[in-house]
Amino acid sequence: MVLMAWDHVSGFWNPGHRGSEGLLGNRTVYPDFTQFLLRFITHYCAPIFIFLAGTSLALSTHKRLSTGAKQKEISYHIFKRGVVLILLAVFVESPAFGASPLYFGVISCIGLCFIIFSFYRRLPTLAILTVSILIIVAHPFLNLSWIPDTNPAGYYLRVILHEPSFQRYPYEGLYPIIPWIGVMGLGWCFGTFLLTYDWSNTIKLIASLVGAGAGLLSAWFIVRLFNGFGNLVPRTGETLEDWLFVSKYPPDLAFILWTLGGMSFLLALGLALQRWKGFEKGIAGVILSFGRVPLFFYLAHLWFYRLRPVWMTRPPFQLDLLSTGVFWIVGLTILWRLCLRYERIKSAHPDSLLKYI
Repeated sequence: MVLMAWDHVSGFWNPGHRGSEGLLGNRTVYPDFTQFLLRFITHYCAPIFIFLAGTSLALSTHKRLSTGAKQKEISYHIFKRGVVLILLAVFVESPAFGASPLYFGVISCIGLCFIIFSFYRRLPTLAILTVSILIIVAHPFLNLSWIPDTNPAGYYLRVILHEPSFQRYPYEGLYPIIPWIGVMGLGWCFGTFLLTYDWSNTIKLIASLVGAGAGLLSAWFIVRLFNGFGNLVPRTGETLEDWLFVSKYPPDLAFILWTLGGMSFLLALGLALQRWKGFEKGIAGVILSFGRVPLFFYLAHLWFYRLRPVWMTRPPFQLDLLSTGVFWIVGLTILWRLCLRYERIKSAHPDSLLKYI
C-alpha cells in the first residue's frame, strides 16, 4: 500500500513518471533507469491486492459459515460488497484520477470479480484452482473479435473483459477481469489452504512460501529467456530494463510470475517477522494500520495526493523527484493518523455502511 501511494503521488506530480506498460502492445519509454525502477517496484501492488482480496474473501466466508450464516446470505453479502465497490469506483475513484465515470479501474475490477465470486465460490477449490491457472496461462489466446466493437456497448464490454484501452472516451479501462479473476481465484485457494493449515508449525509455511517464490521467479526467468510465449511485450535487448519490462495492461504471464513470486517472499518475510516480539511497533505498526482499513486508505490517499496548493493556479502541476518523495512521506504520516481515526469510528459502528469500506 505504501508503494501504491508512491505510484499515485508520482503519477500526479512527478513529470518523469510513466505508465501504461504493454497497453496496445507498446513499450513505455522512461526518462532514465531510476524512473523505470521507481515505477517497476509498484507493479506488486495490484496483483497482491487482488490476490489477497480472494484470500480475505475465503477467510471471511468461512468465518460467516462458522457463525451460522447460510450460503444464500453469504452470497448476497459478497454481491453487495461488489456493487458497493463499483459505486465507489464511479463516484470516488474515477473523479480522483480525472477519468470518465465509466473508467474500469482496479476497484471496479475487484467489485465485478466479487459479484462473480458470489456464486463462483461454490465450485470445489480444485476446480477454482484449475480454472484460475488456465485463465492466467491461456488468456493471451482469447479472441473477442466476435463481439462487435463498432458500437459503444460492444467496445466497452471488450474493455471490461480483456482489452484495456483509453482509445474511446468514456469507455475506458485498465483492469479487465480476465486474467485478474484468475489471480483472485489463486488467492481464494490460498485462503482455503490457510483454513486447514496447522498454525503450530509456521516455519514449514514460511519455507513453502519461499519455495513457491523461488519457483515462480525461476519460471519468470525461463519465460523471459525464451522471449516468446508469456511475453506480450518481448525483450528487445539484454539490459536489465529489457529483462524487467513486462506488460501490465493486460498482465502477461511474465508479469504475474514476477509479482506473485515476489509476493510469496514478502508473505514469508511477514510471517517470519511476526515471530519477533514488538513486531507491531514502529514502521511495521504504521503499515499494519493501513492494512486494517485498506479501502479507506486507497480512496483517501487518491484525493489527498491529487490536491493542488492554492498558489498552483494553472498547469503544469509538477514537483521534482526529491520533492515528490518528501510529499509522499508527509502524506503517509497524515494518512496514518486518518486511518487510525477511521478504524476507531468503524469499530464503534460495526453495523453501519462503514463495514463496506
